[in-house]
Amino acid sequence: MARVLLFGRLADVAGWRERMIEADSLSALRVALARGDGVLGEALAGPGVQAAIDKTIVRGDAALTPASEVAFLPPMSGG
Repeated sequence: MARVLLFGRLADVAGWRERMIEADSLSALRVALARGDGVLGEALAGPGVQAAIDKTIVRGDAALTPASEVAFLPPMSGG
């Protein structure tokens, strides 16, 4: 099971910050999260949301292992 972390408003939307979720790819993980919580699914699909696997930002899909840590990061604003 992948360790899933949500930060900022994503954690607020979900009502949790960390969970273990079974998924073999980032796209499957997104589907599982959206299936469990439609509002969270919409937030994760929003502009500027990034995913990091094992502390490396990824674009597109990527494979996950049972030891993977996946963090979803909300859009950042500068200043």
